[in-house]
Amino acid sequence: MATFTLQINNREYTAEVAPDTPLLWVLRDHLGLVGTKYGCGIAVCGSCTVHLNGEATRSCVLPVSAIGSAKITTIEGLSEKGDHPLQQAWHEVDVPQCGYCQAGQLMTAAALLARNSKPSDREIEEAMTGNLCRCGTYHRIRDAVKLASGQ
Repeated sequence: MATFTLQINNREYTAEVAPDTPLLWVLRDHLGLVGTKYGCGIAVCGSCTVHLNGEATRSCVLPVSAIGSAKITTIEGLSEKGDHPLQQAWHEVDVPQCGYCQAGQLMTAAALLARNSKPSDREIEEAMTGNLCRCGTYHRIRDAVKLASGQ
């Protein structure tokens, strides 16, 4: 076991875990931040996406020992009141069905809009590739990203 100090959602957290523990399990099991979901465990589905220094990152395969001083943002840190433009667009377009993939979808979309405020349909689809939605709401996800970007 080792002690790790993590900067998550603009707060400092401490976790005593094995160095190879994936960030996902530190967030969920040790810190109670359960908005980030477990999907596949092999970084394929995107449900576990968080931001690491602003970049969309799969937390299920990222060992806590690799984080260092990087700033982590989870879905809980996207907006305190759930009023991030993407969250509002998600509701307006009625994106979620089962909702399981939505935290990862939102975090991936937020990273996209942070680096490209007016993405084209193609850029949205490329950025969101790899975030799986078993309900097939891909067209609504694209529409919500465009809405949030003001297009």
